[in-house]
Amino acid sequence: MVARHRETLPLLALLALFLFLLSACGGAAGGSVGAGNNISSSTLNVVAAENFYGDIVKQLGGSHVNVTSILADPNVDPHEYETNVNNAKAVFKANLVIENGGGYDSWMDKLLEGSPNSSRIVIKGFDSAPNKIPDNEHVWYSIDNAQSIAQVITNGLKKLDPTDSTAFASNNQTFNTSLNQIRQTMSGIKSKYNGTSVGLTETIFQYQTAPLGLKVLTPEEFQKAIAEGNDPPADSAIMAENQVKSKQVKVLIYNEQTVSPVTTRLQNDAKAAGIPIVPVTETMPSNKTYQSWMLSQLGTLSQSLTRGNNG
Repeated sequence: MVARHRETLPLLALLALFLFLLSACGGAAGGSVGAGNNISSSTLNVVAAENFYGDIVKQLGGSHVNVTSILADPNVDPHEYETNVNNAKAVFKANLVIENGGGYDSWMDKLLEGSPNSSRIVIKGFDSAPNKIPDNEHVWYSIDNAQSIAQVITNGLKKLDPTDSTAFASNNQTFNTSLNQIRQTMSGIKSKYNGTSVGLTETIFQYQTAPLGLKVLTPEEFQKAIAEGNDPPADSAIMAENQVKSKQVKVLIYNEQTVSPVTTRLQNDAKAAGIPIVPVTETMPSNKTYQSWMLSQLGTLSQSLTRGNNG
């Protein structure tokens, strides 16, 4: 997927002026920095491009981190996000920045370019993920990837604050253990519904349909076009609609944050055919943790698969 974003050069010009004035006032960002990037202050300033990474670092860092998550509204299309001066201020002060990378949130790269800091640690989830699907940057939807990314974050926290390394390691182990419930839930779904045909409006859920054993019928060209904000090829759109109208798919998994007339029509077709719709999001709902978010969506999927197979 090639992420969509609006141009932010005017903002970067303002950011450059802001940073110049701030540095001229003697502001060293994020506390005192010593050899080896060690931070002498008791709390690390962390900026996460997306709130699910922000939540993970909160779980890992505990009281030793102050986390700002930029993308935190599930009603906002992450690909269309426009940065602002508050984002720039947060990045300027950050000891640690976490973004997805892989082209998903390139606006964060521009914020970092406007606020260079050799002592800041930058972690990219995409680069840290061992399991990647070609042209699909939604690596956080893989539970194994989430565990690997959490380890990289933990290593960064230890480097910045070696005094609290034991706490970070303990929190990381707790996080890893908590992921087992998600894996067990996925295993249970696979044991019941392995091979079930489903539809996807775009590529985000591919990281879970494969380990769940679900068979995705929607043409890949359709999914990728929607993920990139483009109109899908006509033949792929017709095929996707026919699959729904003829009830070839048992459920339709619908990304609520990447909506177009084409996906809305597909959703309406599913409703008319009595096919359950499973809503998923790219940004974590505000009242969730990473784990409860994944479990909630999987719970809805399991119920929908039951209804779809009995329909």
